[in-house]
Amino acid sequence: MRPKLFTKNISTTITPGNRLILMLLLLIVVFIGCVCAGSQILSPLTVIKGMLGKSDSQVKLILDSLRLPRAYVAILSGAALGMSGALLQGTIRNPLAAPNIIGITSGGSLAAVIFINLFSEASFSIMPLAVFIGALLVTILVYVLSWKDGVSPTRLILVGIGISSVTSALTTLIIAKGNFVASDKAYIWMVGSVYGVTWKDVKLLLPWVSLCFLFSMAHAKHLDVQGLGDDIAIGLGAHLQRHRAILLLLSVALAGNAIAVVGAIGFIGLVAPHMGRRLIGANHAALIPASAILGAMILLAADTVARTLFLPIDVPAGVFTALIGAPFFIYQLYRNRNK
Repeated sequence: MRPKLFTKNISTTITPGNRLILMLLLLIVVFIGCVCAGSQILSPLTVIKGMLGKSDSQVKLILDSLRLPRAYVAILSGAALGMSGALLQGTIRNPLAAPNIIGITSGGSLAAVIFINLFSEASFSIMPLAVFIGALLVTILVYVLSWKDGVSPTRLILVGIGISSVTSALTTLIIAKGNFVASDKAYIWMVGSVYGVTWKDVKLLLPWVSLCFLFSMAHAKHLDVQGLGDDIAIGLGAHLQRHRAILLLLSVALAGNAIAVVGAIGFIGLVAPHMGRRLIGANHAALIPASAILGAMILLAADTVARTLFLPIDVPAGVFTALIGAPFFIYQLYRNRNK
């Protein structure tokens, strides 16, 4: 009986807060391991010294110009997509909700493809803004079409799936009709890749993701209330439609800025919140940071595999997130087939 009692006591001492700390420590370990990997393998000590500015010029070049900005962007983008998925699943109360399911990603993709075909490379510095505006406009359209005495989660996801299909079809049509060079760039962007990012992208994402994280945490309790159902939430005095609109806007802000930098990487917003619920529970005050950490680890690991597995070819990271996410999506459909 002693082993059972001992196991039970240990499990009860691992609170959600402690688990978040352990997950954060694991993210740091994964980060250092991923920065070490590459055509030239570095030791963890060398990486740590390099981050502290105590490395030689060759290591400094590898870290500062190539690996560190790429790793930081992967962490920030993965965290943003994970949080966006957690907000969407909490708002819509559907385990299959994700930025790429209800039109956020497809709206950004359509805007990116139009931008790539219409403007020269000199204008690409403002493409993230165009992608965010595209994602925002499509989400507003989904919200308006879902409105009937308020927005219900069921209508929102059904309309979102329909609009996502339309925008995806338009995106494919534009790629097919565009010139070869533009179509090639658009295809790579749609798959999603962390290749070619710089410190400028880190500076773009860091304040935005941090601000959205703080706002998301401030609205975590509203997600818990909405999880009780619309009638109970209204009975408890919640401003349901206002909170739902704010949470959707936060989800768009997170996902839109992430895909603006790394392209239409899918499934992280679906997988990370599910993993977070299994590890942390359904309380959104813990689930939101857990989804951020798990999303960051997924994209960081996927990008590391993408850039090292087939050297010297740099495979888009979105290929590997899809290999993880697509079977998981099918599994969730199978689990919920009778619901």
